[in-house]
Amino acid sequence: MLKNGFADLGDVKLHYVAAGEGDLILFAHGFPEFWYAWKNQLEDFGRTHLAVAPDLRGYNLSSKPERIEDYRLEKLVGDIAGLAAQFGGRRFTLVGHDWGGLLAWAFALANPGLLEGLVIINAPHPATFLRELRENPAQQQASAYIQLFRSQAAEGLFTADNYQRLKDVVLDPGLRQGYFTQEDERAYLEAWSQPGAITCGLNYYRAAPLGLESIQSLPKAADFLSGLNSWVLEVPTLVIWGEKDEYLLTGILRGLEEYVPKLTVKRIPDGSHWVIHEKPELVNQTIREWMKTLPRGKSA
Repeated sequence: MLKNGFADLGDVKLHYVAAGEGDLILFAHGFPEFWYAWKNQLEDFGRTHLAVAPDLRGYNLSSKPERIEDYRLEKLVGDIAGLAAQFGGRRFTLVGHDWGGLLAWAFALANPGLLEGLVIINAPHPATFLRELRENPAQQQASAYIQLFRSQAAEGLFTADNYQRLKDVVLDPGLRQGYFTQEDERAYLEAWSQPGAITCGLNYYRAAPLGLESIQSLPKAADFLSGLNSWVLEVPTLVIWGEKDEYLLTGILRGLEEYVPKLTVKRIPDGSHWVIHEKPELVNQTIREWMKTLPRGKSA
């Protein structure tokens, strides 16, 4: 059974949906989604864990600060720490997709001692992403949309014609292929229609810590997130990658083991950026099998 709640973190209140009990596994969504993106995972992992999926700040029913600087990574990392603390403060597993995945990388780099394990789904480690943006023209072209998302024109483009551009990218492929239903479409449209939600989601891009236009060399980790002194992550990490991702190309995976020594990679050749929706059973099975390799993962 799914349970709704709100976590008061001081400067924001985060809406979340939870299922089950036991060790915490926390799911962070991307743009332009909300907790509902993880409904298949909540149902599955709620059988063996306390599975929690929040609306990240700015999305759906969570608080929507107005300032762009309120969406910097330091704030977002603090939200994950505060939310986890509300569920007992024990070490937990963090799963992130898209922007939620970038946030998960940042959280793990800043707070490795809080995690049992990290699961990343089609979201780039900042070091390999910056390298690809610097050296790979194909990734430069694939990431060109970021500048549009930062522009003042973005809100109008995405909200026009009842969010048609968002439907074109997120919903319509799933409706055609059968992994989304009309009920799913109604849920997304309701979330997008929350006052300020689209602007707040775009503010994640506007507050992004590194300029992407003129990267000449790999910046220091502290330029990505205040207080970091290394790009290297010692937390056991599973990366699941839909290889047909049009936005984040597979070159991002090259050399990842240099930054993540305890790395497992599962490539899904026929999965896209939206692989969590396309192949939820495979994603869930992959996570469960990997969790069995963790010191405390035997209950999975």
